[in-house]
Amino acid sequence: MQRRKNKNKNGFTLIEAVVSIAVFSILAAIVLQIYILIINEITSYREKTIISSLADQYMEIARNLPYSEIGTLNGNPSGSLADLPNKLTINHSGNNYYVYYAVSYIDDAADGTILAGTDVAPNDYKQIKLYVINVTTSEESSFLTNIASSGLEEMGSGGALYIEVFDSVGQPVAGATVHITNDDLVPAIDLTRVTDSTGHWIEVGVEPSENNYHISVTKAGYSIDQTYPITEANPNPTKADSTVVAGVITKVGFSIDLTSDLVFYTKNQSCSPISGIGLEVRGSKLIGTSPDVYKFDNTYSSTSSGEIGLYNIEWDNYTPALTGVTYMVYGSSPIQETNILPGTEQTFTLILGPRTNNSFLAIVKDAITLNPVEGALVTLTAPGGSSEEKITGGSVWTQQSWAGGSGQVSFEDTTRYFEDDGGVSYDEVPLALRLKKIGESYIDSGYLISSSFDTGTENTQYTTLTWDPSSQDPETSAKFQIAANNDNQTWQFVGPDGTSNSYYTVPGTTIHSLANNNRFIRYKIFLSTQNSSKTPVITGLNINYVSGCYTPGQAFFYDLIALDGYSLTVTAAGYQENIISDLNISGYNTLEVLLTQ
Repeated sequence: MQRRKNKNKNGFTLIEAVVSIAVFSILAAIVLQIYILIINEITSYREKTIISSLADQYMEIARNLPYSEIGTLNGNPSGSLADLPNKLTINHSGNNYYVYYAVSYIDDAADGTILAGTDVAPNDYKQIKLYVINVTTSEESSFLTNIASSGLEEMGSGGALYIEVFDSVGQPVAGATVHITNDDLVPAIDLTRVTDSTGHWIEVGVEPSENNYHISVTKAGYSIDQTYPITEANPNPTKADSTVVAGVITKVGFSIDLTSDLVFYTKNQSCSPISGIGLEVRGSKLIGTSPDVYKFDNTYSSTSSGEIGLYNIEWDNYTPALTGVTYMVYGSSPIQETNILPGTEQTFTLILGPRTNNSFLAIVKDAITLNPVEGALVTLTAPGGSSEEKITGGSVWTQQSWAGGSGQVSFEDTTRYFEDDGGVSYDEVPLALRLKKIGESYIDSGYLISSSFDTGTENTQYTTLTWDPSSQDPETSAKFQIAANNDNQTWQFVGPDGTSNSYYTVPGTTIHSLANNNRFIRYKIFLSTQNSSKTPVITGLNINYVSGCYTPGQAFFYDLIALDGYSLTVTAAGYQENIISDLNISGYNTLEVLLTQ
C-alpha cells in the first residue's frame, strides 16, 4: 500500500503534461502578439515622425516665400512650389516619399463673396495644402495652412470658375476630383481640386482665356464628364472648353454617377451563340452638334461564345447595329435599345438570322405603358391578298385548307396532311373539314392527322391551340390532341391534361407542357355527330409557339417581295384592333405599333 502511494508521487501524468504545454503555448502566443503590436507601434510612430518632419520642413519653405510667389508651377496662383505634375521625390531613412503642394485662393465670406456679387476682390488669402505620400505603401498625409497678404487684396485681371458636380438625378457629388488645365497660358495651368460636400468648387483669380480651360471631373467607380476643345471633328461641342473673363464668374456643370456593365449576346434562332459578329454600339448622349458627335460610339466583335462585354460604362440608352452583311436582326430582348441605369448590370440578346433582301419587323407595344404586348396576332397582307400571320413573342403554325389530300409526311404543301381514317371530307365546296357524307347522311365520326411541322429547334415552347369556327352545333363535336417529339417518328397524341384520355375542346386552351422542348409537332382532329343530318366544320387551325430565343412584343416576317400597298393588322385580347395600310416594304423595315386597351 505504501509503495503505491510513493509511485503516484513520482513525475507528471500525461494529462498534466498536455495541460502544461497548452498553458505555455497560450502564454507564448500572447507574448508574440504583444511583441508584434509593440513592433507595429514603433514602426507607425517612426513613420509619423518622418512625415511630420517632412511636413514641417516643406511647409516652412512655403511660409518663407514672398506672398506674391506662393503658388505652384502649373497652378493658380502660379509660383515656384512643386505641384502634382512636378512632385518632389525625397529619400528619408531608406524610404522614398512624394512631396507636392496645392495652392488656391480663398474667397472668405467675412467681406462678401464673388458668388453673391458682394466682393469684387475675392482673393482674400491663399490656402496651402501639402501632401506627403509614402511611395512604398501609397499612404497619403496632408497638411493645411492659410497665408494672408500683408497688403491689400489683389484681384488683378482674373475671373473665377464655378464648378458644380451632380449625379444622374441632380444630387450633389462630394469628393469628386476636378482637373483643370490650360496649355495656352505661360506658365501652363494644371490644377487638381476636390468638390466640397455640396458638390461645388470655385477657383478664383483665374487668368482670362477664351475656350482654353479644359475641365474633367472624375471619382472612383463613377463615370467621367468633361469639357471638349473646338476641333475640326467636333466644331460645335455641347460643352466647350471654358472661357474665363476678367471679373466674371464662369459656371460649368458636370454630371457623373456610378458606372455599369452591359453584355451583348449574339445568337441564332435556336439560341446558339454566333461568333465574329460586328456590332456598333452607340449611346444617345451628344458631345457635339452639327454634325452630331456621340459621347459613346464604338465597334466590337463577338467572341466564340457570342459575347460582347461593355464594362464600366456610363448610364445612357445604348442601341446596337450590325456592321456586317451576312446576318440581320430577327428580334431582340429587350426591344431595339437598352436603358442602362447607374450602378447596374444588364444583358442584351440579339436574335440573328440569314439576311434577306426584304423583311419586316413589327414591334407591338401598349400605347400607355409602352411595354411589349405578348401574344398579339400580327397579320401582314400583301397587295395581291396573300397573308402571313405571326404571334408576338413567338410564331404560329397555321393550316386553313386540307384540299390537297393525304400522304404528306412533313408540312410543306400547306393544303395537305398525313392521313385520315376515311371518315372525313376535305375537298367539298366551300372548302373545310367535315364528316364524310354517304347519300344524305353524315357518318358518325372520323379523324385526321396532320403532317409533321418542324419548328427548327428543340428549344421550343408551345403556347395555345385555336381553331375556326370557335363553336359547333350542339349535336356535333370537334376536338383535338397534340403530339410532339424530336425524332419526327414517335407520335403520342394527348390532350390538355397530358394523357390520351383528354381532348382540347375550347379554342385558346394552353397546350400541355409535355409538348415543350420538342422540335416536331402534329395535331389530330376528331369529328363526330349525334345527328346524321349535321356535321362539325373546321375551316382553320393555329398552333402558337415560341421557337428559340425569346423576343418580347416582336413579330418578324422575312423573304418578302418589295412592294407598295402592304397592310398590317394587329389584334390582342383586351386591346382595340390596329390596322395600318399602304405600307411600303423594301429592304429591312421596322415598325412600332401601339395598341390601345
